[in-house]
Amino acid sequence: MEPLSTSYPLKYSVPKTRVFVVFLSMVLCTTILCLLQLKFFKPKSKDFYSFEVKDSRGRIVSLEKYRGKATLVVNVASYCQYTDKNYIALQELHREFGPSHFTVLAFPCNQFGESEPGSSQEIESFAKGNYGVTFPVFRKIKILGSEADPAFKFLIESSKKEPRWNFWKYLVSPEGKVVKFWRPEEPIESIKPEVTSLIRQIIMKKREDL
Repeated sequence: MEPLSTSYPLKYSVPKTRVFVVFLSMVLCTTILCLLQLKFFKPKSKDFYSFEVKDSRGRIVSLEKYRGKATLVVNVASYCQYTDKNYIALQELHREFGPSHFTVLAFPCNQFGESEPGSSQEIESFAKGNYGVTFPVFRKIKILGSEADPAFKFLIESSKKEPRWNFWKYLVSPEGKVVKFWRPEEPIESIKPEVTSLIRQIIMKKREDL
C-alpha cells in the first residue's frame, strides 16, 4: 500500500503578502490625507483684521469688524507737541470719509516721552472732550519691545517701519494689508489722496458685486 501523500498549502506566504498590502495601503492613505490637509486646511496667513484688541474699558474687540474698510491706525498721545494738530486732522479725515468705508483707529501709547500717562478711560475722555473725536480710542498699549501689542507688531513687521514718536500712521487696506505709513509731522494733505484711492476701490468692488 502506498503511503498517503498530502500536500499542505504555504501557510505563511499568503498572510505575509496580505500584511504588506494592508501596510502599503495605510501608508498611501496617510500620505493622501496629509497632502489634502496641506492643501485645504493650511492655516491662514495673518492680516491686521485677524487680531483682537481691547477697548478703553478692557473689553475684547475683534478687528474683523473693520474688514472691508480703509483704516488709518495711529499711536496717539495726549501731551505731545503734535497732539493738537494731529487729533484735529484725524477727526477731519474721519468726518470726511467715514464711517462706511473708512475709519481711524487710535491706540494710546506712553513709550515716547511719557506723553500719555493717563488711564485708558481718561485718554478717551480727553480725546472726545477736547477734539470731538468720534473714532475708536482703544486701551493704552505698548508698541515697542517684547510686550508690544500683536496687532501693532504686525503693522511694524509688514511695513518695516517702527514708530519713532507719537502719531505715526499706518494705512491698512480693506484686506488687512499695510499700504503706506506717515510720520507725525506729515500734513493731512499727503494722506487724503491715498485714502480716497482706497475708498474708490471699495466702492467699485461693491458695484461689481451687485
